[in-house]
Amino acid sequence: MTRPTRKKPPKTATPDAADAYAASAAAYDRADDLFQILAPDGTVTRPDLLPAPEQRLHLYRQMRRARQFDERGWVLYRQGRLGVFPPFGGMEASQVGTAAALTGDDWLFPTYRDTGAALTLGLPIARTLAYWRTSPHGWAMPENLKVLPFYIPIATQYPHAVGAALAEKRKGTKNVAMAFIGDGGSSEGDFHEALNFAGALNAPCVFILQNNGWAISVPTRTQTKATNLSRRAEGYGIPGVRVDGNDVLATWHVTNEAVQRARRGEGPTLIETVTYRIKPHTVADDPSRYRTEEDNAGWAEKDPVVRLQTHLLQEGILTGESDAALMAEVAAEFEEALKEADSYPDPTPAEILDHVFAEPTPQLRKQREQILAEVGA
Repeated sequence: MTRPTRKKPPKTATPDAADAYAASAAAYDRADDLFQILAPDGTVTRPDLLPAPEQRLHLYRQMRRARQFDERGWVLYRQGRLGVFPPFGGMEASQVGTAAALTGDDWLFPTYRDTGAALTLGLPIARTLAYWRTSPHGWAMPENLKVLPFYIPIATQYPHAVGAALAEKRKGTKNVAMAFIGDGGSSEGDFHEALNFAGALNAPCVFILQNNGWAISVPTRTQTKATNLSRRAEGYGIPGVRVDGNDVLATWHVTNEAVQRARRGEGPTLIETVTYRIKPHTVADDPSRYRTEEDNAGWAEKDPVVRLQTHLLQEGILTGESDAALMAEVAAEFEEALKEADSYPDPTPAEILDHVFAEPTPQLRKQREQILAEVGA
């Protein structure tokens, strides 16, 4: 996978600084250390690693479900029927391929952008819509699913995931914890503390680092000189893998290996999925203010959904008719979930305190009394 051509260094840079900048930017264009099974045109580069047809079709369906949510979410936002949410279109392979390696007994610690991963593991669409409507009906996760609410703070989910993984280890289960982060989050202290913590205690944890090129408006090349973020794992004595994050088969393969490794008691793994945030930071963002057409060049041709679709059609696993039927099913599923979300009653003001702690603190009880008194007045 190639990265888009980088901008020239600032004119104020010294010759040495300019050379260092150019070398750092060029490193992003090398694909020799990027694991891949499907090329962007859908051709197979590693036929020996192709999963079963059923698994490939399952991954395709999950990516279609994720894209349906992302695309309909934009429409609902413009209609005033959904709050501000971070789109993830173009990153479906990175999220679906990783989460699909888990079971319902495993933990998932998503960032705010990982709606696709949560849907893949089984979070109901209706509840997800309620969450992005800031409705209490979406705040509590299903009891049979170990998905944490979408994390807004940067990198705090990484240490939390290590704690959950160690709890499973202490209980004697084979369950693992998976946590997501962005390239910008990998510069936070919590990221490094979690990797050291997990490595030292051999926690059954899989760390997903989605390198989508941007930390809000800051490009990866600006926030770090490192060009292979998976190598940060070496500093903590754990394996690091760099994978084409727009190739769902490759992403699923390396993640499945990491999950099985964790289940065998062999400790954590860091996986860098190299992808690109084609969409804005949120639906309220204007990316034209900080990135150019040159930055975006070539990424539309690397579309992860089209890549797998092309492969499945070439292999005869999918036909034009079955593909149309699948997309119709996915669309119908979403609309049915939307009807359910629309049927939820409006929340009462005091409900904002209901899911803060399992047992309300004295402060929360007092605040609840104050809210009820104000509403009554």
